[in-house]
Parts: sequence; C-alpha cells; structure tokens
Amino acid sequence: MSSHQVTDINVASTQPLPAPDELLRAIPRTEAQENFVAQSRQEIQNIIFGSDKRLLLVVGPCSIHDIKAGTEYARKLAKLAAEVKDRIYVVMRVYYEKPRTTVGWKGMIMDPHLDGTYDIPTGLTMARHFLRDVIDMGLPTATELLDPITPQYIADLICWSAIGARTTESQTHRQMASGLSMPLGFKNSTDGTIQAAINAIKAASRQQTFLGIDHEGRAASVTTKGNPYCHLVLRGGKAGPNYDAAHVNEYLEKLKASSLSPALMVDCSHDNAKKDFNRYPEIMADAVSQIVAGQSGIIGAMVESNLHEGTQKMDQELAYGVSITDPCLGWDATEKMVREAHTALKSRF
Repeated sequence: MSSHQVTDINVASTQPLPAPDELLRAIPRTEAQENFVAQSRQEIQNIIFGSDKRLLLVVGPCSIHDIKAGTEYARKLAKLAAEVKDRIYVVMRVYYEKPRTTVGWKGMIMDPHLDGTYDIPTGLTMARHFLRDVIDMGLPTATELLDPITPQYIADLICWSAIGARTTESQTHRQMASGLSMPLGFKNSTDGTIQAAINAIKAASRQQTFLGIDHEGRAASVTTKGNPYCHLVLRGGKAGPNYDAAHVNEYLEKLKASSLSPALMVDCSHDNAKKDFNRYPEIMADAVSQIVAGQSGIIGAMVESNLHEGTQKMDQELAYGVSITDPCLGWDATEKMVREAHTALKSRF
C-alpha cells in the first residue's frame, strides 16, 4: 500500500452544511414575501428596459455585519422609499459576501461572528432571517453574489443582484448569472473598461451548463435558459471615474453595437469616488442631471450608505452603525441626497 497522501493535503477540516431545501423549510418565505419579490423584480425589469421612467436606486451598507444596525437602517430607508416612490424606486443593499483582494473579512455568511470562526450555517440562517425582515418592511433587496453555491440558499429572497468588478470576467459567475431569476448588473472591470462586462452580459443571456448543487445539496449538472435581464454598472477604474456624460454616451453606443439594451447604472462609490464618501452625493447629482437633460440610458444609481459615515477597522471596539468594509455615506447625508434627486427628477414626469 502506498504511503504517500495525495488528497486533502492542505485541507484542515470540512463542515457539512444543511441542504438548501432544509434551510428553506426551516426559514420559509411566506406567500406575501414571494409575491413582493416577484413584483419587485418585475418593476426593476421595467425600469431597466424603459417602460418605467423612475430611477432605480440601490442604496445601503457596503456590507451587513450587525443585524440590529441593519434593521434600524432598513426602517429609516423604508420610510424614505415610500415618500419618493413616484420618481425613485429604492432597493436596499443587503450585501453578505465580500470579495477580498488578498485577505480580510469575507462577509456575514462566511464569518457571522466577525472572529474568523467561519460559522457558515449560522451565517446562512442569519442571512435568510434578515432578508425576510427587510422584505416585510416593503423594501426590495439587493446583494452581490460571490460564491456560486450561495444563491441556492438565499436567491429566492433577492430582487436585484450584482456581479462585482473582480468576478465579471469569471466564467463561473457568468454561468451562475445565466440561471438567476432576478435582474442583475455586471460591473465594469477594475481597470475601468467595459468589454468584459459586455461579454458577461452576452454570456449570461445564453443557455449554459455547469457544475453546481441541487436543492438537496447534491452535486449536479445545471443547465440554464439564460438571464435576459442583465445590464451594465459603471464603478470607475484605475484610470479614474467613468460616470461623466462622455463615458456614458460612449458606453451606451458600445452596448447598442453589441446588440444589447442601452441601459446602465452609475455606482457612486468605489473608483468613481476614489472611495471618498463625501463625493457620493455629487456623483449622484451628476447622474440625475444627465437623466433630466434627456439621457434615458442611465436607469439607476448605487450608493454605499450606513447609519453613520465612514468606515472602521475590525481590530477595535466597533462603533454602532459604521461600516467595517468600504466607507459609507451617513444617513442624514443620504436622505438629503435622495430628496434632492427626487426634486430634480420632477421635470421627467
């Protein structure tokens, strides 16, 4: 018998997860929640493809790490959303997975206790409970989907999703997107160019077959129909911002030349703002001014926002309502920004 180990040499441990169906039975969606998700997805699709002229605004914490603070934020946002719903369709960021350039906290699903214990079963449970709570407040939900297994556990409670700049080029994520049931935005690459996102939208709109898991947690060959509800998200890049009118016009023409719907969302954070949260409102105002001037190709905006402004490191006592990932705009500035956009958009209706 061979004395050489050739498998699991670098695996320290494995932990079984509940099958998706098991978690969905334990934390089921209600009929009312199901109807709300379906209606929200339809309204977002109508905005993307032009039959609804409202601005799609995806706003909320860079990441959810504290359920209490997230719930307080959601209550504030739900009240504001109801007041501006005639011109702005507000969707809350409920981001649970964080891509890391090197190392760092990977989000609430992976590490819900913020201590490196990676209690994924608890993370998935917390994620479903909080998504249901947000929906019950009347807020559509948005998230970035990073791990291709995660959607089996939470996608039924997601109204809009994103594929990030680091994963837009990934075949795995394009295939995953092709089978998702909600509208989805592909971000431009970290270098600021959009060709990878265009290729991703094309790939995601077509039938794909790939390795995945079924609802009972078994390895499976998954064949999709393709997701026809994908669009571009501009988040800037290494070369600088790309939300200005010149870039927007150029990119819309490239989408048309690729036989894709000329629809894009402006991410007011990330490289468009050089991660300076004080700039988020001016970028939002610029996008709205382009819309008011007749630019129908801008269908939405995204803003990272929390109860309190800025960000904080995890190696300290955490302040309540402050991001532990990217810097966020504080609530008062967020509300002011949204109300100003609502006023500016009056001429469009």
